[in-house]
Amino acid sequence: MSGFEIPAECLTDFGQRPFGVYIHVPFCATRCGYCDFNTYTAGELGSSASPQSWMEGLKRELALGAEMVGAVPAETVFVGGGTPSLLGGDGLTTVLDVVRQTFGLAPDAEVTTESNPESTSPSFFGGLREAGYTRISLGMQSAAPHVLRVLDRTHTPGRAVDAAREARAAGFDHVNLDLIYGTPGETDADLDASLDAVLDAGVDHVSAYALIVESGTALARKVRRGELPAPDDDVLASRYEQIDRRLADAGLHWYEVSNWARDEGARCRHNLIYWQGGDWWGAGPGAHAHIGGLRWWNVKHPARYTETLAAGVLPVDGSELLTPDDQALEQLMLSVRIRDGIADRPGAQPLVDDGLLERKGDRLVLTDRGRLLADAVVRDLSA
Repeated sequence: MSGFEIPAECLTDFGQRPFGVYIHVPFCATRCGYCDFNTYTAGELGSSASPQSWMEGLKRELALGAEMVGAVPAETVFVGGGTPSLLGGDGLTTVLDVVRQTFGLAPDAEVTTESNPESTSPSFFGGLREAGYTRISLGMQSAAPHVLRVLDRTHTPGRAVDAAREARAAGFDHVNLDLIYGTPGETDADLDASLDAVLDAGVDHVSAYALIVESGTALARKVRRGELPAPDDDVLASRYEQIDRRLADAGLHWYEVSNWARDEGARCRHNLIYWQGGDWWGAGPGAHAHIGGLRWWNVKHPARYTETLAAGVLPVDGSELLTPDDQALEQLMLSVRIRDGIADRPGAQPLVDDGLLERKGDRLVLTDRGRLLADAVVRDLSA
């Protein structure tokens, strides 16, 4: 898409809305059975791409991006994937340096990297803290060995907790652990043990996601062949309530349907940019971006990504300009999921009467039951 341009009207207020940078690292040591993210193992890539060639492409993309929209300092940076920690501390330091040299960083920027517990160490976290990272997000998924096996996760059950403690010891005030619930074979006791481990780690943020069987994954093939049962909706709802109850009792409260934080300062500011309609530049293979109602996405394969950038062209694979109605619907879908809720509106009363929404001043906020039915709430509000 060599002729990609951002319409002038999309840039009118750019820099006045929250702005972040997302970096997609497409490399993984192994492929988890449930994952349908744009990631590649070394065997899948062969010699067509490498972390080194990806880094060169990233430098070019961020330079072209800052040239196109202006060097607006990023309020947040989020390095995701994939497994960013496979880049090592030096690689992740370089990533952040590239953002500084192109868009720039706001003085109080939140800088997060995802990490696989198995590819971290005390020195890794110490180097990241010194480089300017402020937040660590660790994939834990479960503390139960048999659940991790079903998910094809390679880390040992206790490693995520140890990594969280190492990050805190290195000076990170903000550490997140990710959980997945509803895996076939998981019991209430398994989830309680995972929550015990999370709370014992002393983190200030937890993300918990219901297992989704994505088409084309190894997990989906096992479910289709009858080797594993599909997740049960009633069980997923019960597990969500179990998570919310345990975390709330420990002082971590929901601020988005799938996210809990110790206090307002522990909330993930980068994700709030997504949920509250801000702007972000998404860099890396398959990354998505949004500025002023224009959304675009990059080519997926790392080799094509770097080849396109080597030719001096942004690696954009497609884009769409959202209409005002599109933007309003999208903003409703996202903002209704956060604890701040949405502005009161006509037609909400039946949902209030049904116990799915409650009024807090001039805001509508999901009730505990409403969080389990957030998609249905959006459908009714947008009808």
